[in-house]
Amino acid sequence: MEQTPANNPMIGDNTDDESSPMTILDASSYQLHDLDSIEFPPSLIEIDLTANRLNKLDSRISNLPNLKKLSLRQNLFDDAGVEPISHWNTISDLEELVLRDNQLKNIPDVSIFKKLLVFDVSFNEISSMSGLSKASNTLKELYVSKNEVAKIEEIEHFHDLQILELGSNRLRVMENMQNLTNLQELWLGRNRIKSINLCGLKCIKKLSLQSNRLISMKGLEECTSLEELYLSHNGISKMEGLSTLVNLRVLDVSSNKLAAIEDIEKLTCLEDLWFNDNQLASLDGVSEAVAGSREKLTTLYLEHNPCAKLPDYMTTLRQIFPNIEQIDSEMFA
Repeated sequence: MEQTPANNPMIGDNTDDESSPMTILDASSYQLHDLDSIEFPPSLIEIDLTANRLNKLDSRISNLPNLKKLSLRQNLFDDAGVEPISHWNTISDLEELVLRDNQLKNIPDVSIFKKLLVFDVSFNEISSMSGLSKASNTLKELYVSKNEVAKIEEIEHFHDLQILELGSNRLRVMENMQNLTNLQELWLGRNRIKSINLCGLKCIKKLSLQSNRLISMKGLEECTSLEELYLSHNGISKMEGLSTLVNLRVLDVSSNKLAAIEDIEKLTCLEDLWFNDNQLASLDGVSEAVAGSREKLTTLYLEHNPCAKLPDYMTTLRQIFPNIEQIDSEMFA
């Protein structure tokens, strides 16, 4: 679909048929200060206003009964600027609301949206998750990254939640997640977390705890559905609690204090192992340490370990891993 000129920034999903009602309005990246020049046909299902200079809502949006997706990403909205949306009953069937990258200090009241599936308030100035208790329990994706949140709270009713993104906040404790029994992705990188506590959850497939204050990786043993695990940039000195993660495909333990590759010899699905920037001195025993995935492994990072300075470093690794496609930055056909 081609975007029409800037004086009428609208895109329909069926522009070839002028008699068909317009369902998508794309007015992104126009640096608009207001929406006076834009029409809002009642047939609209999606509105994308990303990357403008808006600080208040256009009341005409409140009269769109078919609206399902609304993106206000990368604008100048503060709390008062988005407050009217809490009363717009006509668009109460909204399924996706994106307020990412604005100037919010609080979670807006979204209780009116009983079918909400995706809610994104990342990259704001929000200090508390207070207010989320009013959000619909239909939510499947919640993004609150790059804020100033200090505590995980008011999410217990999100039984259908599949993705929770809380990276780049001020969290110290993993808590109050025990009811998120359908959670598949948990992103907690760049916080202040000292220990792993998944609150009994066993179905998570992707977990990121990069750039925290971990000194141990204990607490993962029951997460047998894990496929991707990111633990880089911590203070972990021993690999443990990994032998039960039989579905693990990607393991990132780079930039820690590890001197040995351990507890993954039984993992048969492992494809990517990131072990760079650690303290591995020798390649002796590496073959046995990854016995279960020697033929499966395609990507291996070991650079910035003492062993990477050995004269036969690359040759030895290629002999150990017959199907390797990448070692550090070097690719193999």
